[in-house]
Amino acid sequence: MSVYHAGSRALQDQVGVRDRADHVGRSLGQDIKPVAAAFLEQQPLLIVGGPDPGTGRVWAHALTGTPGFVRATGPRRVSVHTAHAFGRGTTVGTIALDPRTRRRMRVNGRLTPTATGFTVDADQVFANCPRYIQRRESYETVDRSPGVSRHLTGLGDEEAEFVRAADTFFLATVNAAGADASHRGGNPGFVQVASPRELSWPDYPGNAMFLSLGNLYADPRAGLLFLDWETGSTLQLTGEARTGFAEDGTRTVRFTLTEALWTPNALPLRWSAPEYSPANPPARALTSAHATETEGGGLRRVRP
Repeated sequence: MSVYHAGSRALQDQVGVRDRADHVGRSLGQDIKPVAAAFLEQQPLLIVGGPDPGTGRVWAHALTGTPGFVRATGPRRVSVHTAHAFGRGTTVGTIALDPRTRRRMRVNGRLTPTATGFTVDADQVFANCPRYIQRRESYETVDRSPGVSRHLTGLGDEEAEFVRAADTFFLATVNAAGADASHRGGNPGFVQVASPRELSWPDYPGNAMFLSLGNLYADPRAGLLFLDWETGSTLQLTGEARTGFAEDGTRTVRFTLTEALWTPNALPLRWSAPEYSPANPPARALTSAHATETEGGGLRRVRP
């Protein structure tokens, strides 16, 4: 049985990477191997993405704790100690990213609340290469209190500049069988703000699986999480995203905002300054008059 659903397959075929995707897909399993379990227990940060059971909107959340707050407690189960509440039976994608080593581990599955947080029973467990991850050599835990969160329906000047300055964000997407959380990185400016409700970014070449873009092909709901690695402030966005293909083969994802949540000093972690990944392309203009927008029903020509 294929590890890919129809959305991922459609994009793999369009780009001509099905054979490569089949090879890479062999790394996806359900078991949490000892090396993966050891990696998870070392992390102070976990990103969790999935749909809100009440509204259906997709969000990405940042959870933090003393290393060990995320642990493998079974061959296919991860336990997370947190006060953050999630709905029972929610499908989630999680990603643990370590800027110190530029490693990342993803566990996707079904969430069950517990007395001390939640567990995730894994459907997919896999690692990704270090490409586009900025190295941050160290972090410290600081005593800071989160500010008052603000709900927004559009980005103001402060939030827009926050996005433009970002070298990293996290993307949550969904499909009929589950959810996924992934990392996006690049030099500052790789995410562009076209208007208070419109963002775009280039989709750089990756592992050929097209898990995130395949999800968006079938279901455009998406959640974005930007964080300030020094102050701990977070900007969470929910809305819809679609992928455009230019005539030269480059891809651009365009995101339309429905709702945002800005939280100053949300996280107690302060990371050192970044060393940008040597794989990062220079930031470029993301508009194309001849993009092809990918949607669940097929492909159609659009203009930006």
